[in-house]
Amino acid sequence: MSIYDNAGVALIPSGTKASKLYSVLPANGDGDFNATRGSTATRVNKDGLIESVATNVPRLDYPLIDGVVQDCPALLLEPSRTNVAQRTEEFDNSYWTKTRAVVTANQAVSPDGSQTADKYRLDCTSNRSQISRVIYSVGTQYTTSLFVKYDSAKYFYIGNAGASAYRTVFDIENGTIISTGSSVDSSKIENYGNGWYRCSATFTAAYTTLYYKLSPNSNNATFTNTTDFSYIWGAQIEAGSYQTSYISWDGSGTTTRSADACNGSGTSADFNSAEGVLFAEMANLSNDGTEKRLGLQDSGTYETVRITYVPTANRITAVVYNGANQCVLNFDVPDTTDFNKIALKYKVNDFALWVNGFEVGTDTNGSTFDANQLDELAFDVNNGARVYAKTKQLMTFKTALNDSELETLVSWDSFNAMATGQLYTIE
Repeated sequence: MSIYDNAGVALIPSGTKASKLYSVLPANGDGDFNATRGSTATRVNKDGLIESVATNVPRLDYPLIDGVVQDCPALLLEPSRTNVAQRTEEFDNSYWTKTRAVVTANQAVSPDGSQTADKYRLDCTSNRSQISRVIYSVGTQYTTSLFVKYDSAKYFYIGNAGASAYRTVFDIENGTIISTGSSVDSSKIENYGNGWYRCSATFTAAYTTLYYKLSPNSNNATFTNTTDFSYIWGAQIEAGSYQTSYISWDGSGTTTRSADACNGSGTSADFNSAEGVLFAEMANLSNDGTEKRLGLQDSGTYETVRITYVPTANRITAVVYNGANQCVLNFDVPDTTDFNKIALKYKVNDFALWVNGFEVGTDTNGSTFDANQLDELAFDVNNGARVYAKTKQLMTFKTALNDSELETLVSWDSFNAMATGQLYTIE
């Protein structure tokens, strides 16, 4: 007998349509999720290309490791964000100020597979080259990103005006970060394949001007060079503490991607209110100081069995709440933005939290729920603490699995599976 024979709802993201995310179990469709998003949005598809997904269609996003697309997608749920940049793929347009720079439109295949990437050539007899825009609001935290592909100009800069404290320097030939200014909160470079890297930097703007710069050197020194160039595509400037999926310009003003919501799975017949297990394999989008909850609930009173990302960085909290907290189990992981396998067992006087193959917390004092009380599985329990994450699996079980079964459920099958699951590079 397999432990999965006791599964109530099993979501392994694979099938979608407008306003619907299909669950594998139960077979009658009661476990399917209601999905909403009031705008189009982008994902990485099975071919490793960025593509637009229609309004209200859930996004099955395929991870990239070293630029290679992986076989299994994850459900991508993100908050609303606005790209305050316009002409995001048109750097030849006068919207962007070119200083000792020449931009030629549509010279290379971009990360979405179209011939829309622009050639950015240095045009310097002295001094430096850059593309800039007055766009920031001083005192606001932004995450600014651009897709860049190396040809002969090796170093790419994201900066706030000319201040070195707000500058990040990237090596776009080798996919590394060379230096980060003291006022930069975080920086990231991601391999999107075919030579493309998405470079990003997060900081609170002290000046109104953004600049993107290419250079043959990494120390902001002046140079004389009229031939080096590389390719650029997809500018994004979003208020927020972390980078989200690409928001392409819609042709008028700024462009906003609406928040994703995914709820309403199951009925009371699919869950056991007295005992069971809630299991998820997911990666938090950011440790941004906000609480996020997913789990089982009584949709009338919001009594819950839930897995929570709390404001404390990299902490996972498991809670059973029935009029009062029946158990609260905390565990700190190296990084909640990695994929973690998490299981919460609930049963009268028998609660346990398991993470990545190990039991990490127990509680032997507490009650559960009345018969048929739990009636919904949701990514937004208690109406407002919505989970924004990438989710590979979400399951419920109708019995409180034993220790051996729980260990099997939350363990990685092999070192390679663990590394791949957490998007590590294996060398």
